[in-house]
Amino acid sequence: MGLDGAFFAAVLSASGVGIPGAERLAEAAGGAREAWLADAGTLQKYLGEAAASALVKLRKAKPSLPEEIAEVSEKRNIRILSRDDEEYPAILREIARPPLALFVRGNSIPDAERIAVVGSRRASKYGARVAEDIARELSARGVTVVSGAARGIDSAAHRGALSTGQTGRTVAVLGCGVDVVYPKENDRLLAEIAESGVVLSEYPPGTQPFSAFFPQRNRIISGLSRGVLVVEAAERSGSLITAELALSEGRDVFAVPGSIYSDTSRGCHNLIRQGAKLTVSAEDILDEYAWAAQTKKTSTGASLGQKENEVPEGLSEEEKAVYALLSKDAALTVDDMIYRLHGRGDASNVAFLLLQLQLKGYIEEDENRAYRLR
Repeated sequence: MGLDGAFFAAVLSASGVGIPGAERLAEAAGGAREAWLADAGTLQKYLGEAAASALVKLRKAKPSLPEEIAEVSEKRNIRILSRDDEEYPAILREIARPPLALFVRGNSIPDAERIAVVGSRRASKYGARVAEDIARELSARGVTVVSGAARGIDSAAHRGALSTGQTGRTVAVLGCGVDVVYPKENDRLLAEIAESGVVLSEYPPGTQPFSAFFPQRNRIISGLSRGVLVVEAAERSGSLITAELALSEGRDVFAVPGSIYSDTSRGCHNLIRQGAKLTVSAEDILDEYAWAAQTKKTSTGASLGQKENEVPEGLSEEEKAVYALLSKDAALTVDDMIYRLHGRGDASNVAFLLLQLQLKGYIEEDENRAYRLR
């Protein structure tokens, strides 16, 4: 673990320095370390006079604060990831404002398909059951469920994902420090997620929850995920903010229909009117990405009792990576493959590699411009 994240946390420790200002400063200065060491003039330009003065005073009083933060975090089993760290999710780097640092408790962030499940804090029994059932099925099929550990739908989704007993199948993104329990009744749930899943935040350890932090963390929930499922949401809801962020970043939006008499269903119904995919089961999400056959193959070792396809000899390493994604059972689009190749080489070269494999007779393209093994 590098110190970049610890330097960023040190900058944030100064009174009046918020994440947007710290990000602007770090971008202008050339990194988190440079932001911590920036001269007074640069600090005033990007933070304002009061926050700049506070940071200068903090630096003088605690010059070794970044190292202390790194040491304390390590003792608490909190990892600090900068954007350059290998564990930092590649897909998250692509959003408009990727966090400069992530503070992580638990397992490594899974390199797997991820779907966000979000919804009302005032969940109905119906909504909580739907969220838990869909999350359980997604987890059982190898998909990681991302949510915000809030009351209601979020908590139900995490519980459903945890119920399968599979490690790394749920990620909780917090609007406070990862060592802070919020809401208080989720103490046990967060401990279980940290044990078998992942708890993460862009806020340094010890940061208490604040209302403005939650809309900010929603961009991470959607940014980590291939798509966002909204289970219940009022017409003005934080879950709809997450859905809007997902759309702005090119992610998909799914919505569960509810009672026409329920206030917490109106947001979902509006999303469906606007083009969100009506969702009644995990299968609707799995089918959208052709994950149903793929995850079945992963969980059983081979589809329909057949041996897994062996990669032909004579292919380049890049061709092998693309070939290994494909099967005879389910066709994948170029977008599907680019998403799955994040962090494993140059994903922008996928279309050319597919053409080469097609010319060599190993794969075929269907009428929907999706590809499968011959």
